[in-house]
Amino acid sequence: MPPQSHQNHLLIIEDDKGRKEFPLEESVYSIGRDPTSDIRLFSQFVSRRHATLVRRQREDGSPYYRIVDGNLKGQPSANGLIINGRKLQAHDLQDEDEVIFGPQVSAKYYLLKTDPHPTGPPDEFDITLISPGMIGDPEEWNS
Repeated sequence: MPPQSHQNHLLIIEDDKGRKEFPLEESVYSIGRDPTSDIRLFSQFVSRRHATLVRRQREDGSPYYRIVDGNLKGQPSANGLIINGRKLQAHDLQDEDEVIFGPQVSAKYYLLKTDPHPTGPPDEFDITLISPGMIGDPEEWNS
């Protein structure tokens, strides 16, 4: 079985306060204008509880995030979600998906994969230390 790569989920938000990165690790995140939101959006154009992120598992066991409009009780946001140019109620996020919450308020999702056992070229700074006594004639090493 080939070694599995490790996945990091990252959500980058841009709103009235600038750009902010959120590494995703929890099972549920509330997104909105409400001060108690896990991911707070700073804009008058977004709902207090605009969206919810839910971590789920694929059949192979790898995690992914699903974004749902509004809260988990089924109450939608006022403006909805536009994901990759389409208005959707829910969407399973994929690498580089763009979510628009309102004017000048958006998020970009990234799925970063890291190989626990890289097979690339060796590190150019990987060095081997040699004892000065080992330099010279190999027959002298044993004396």
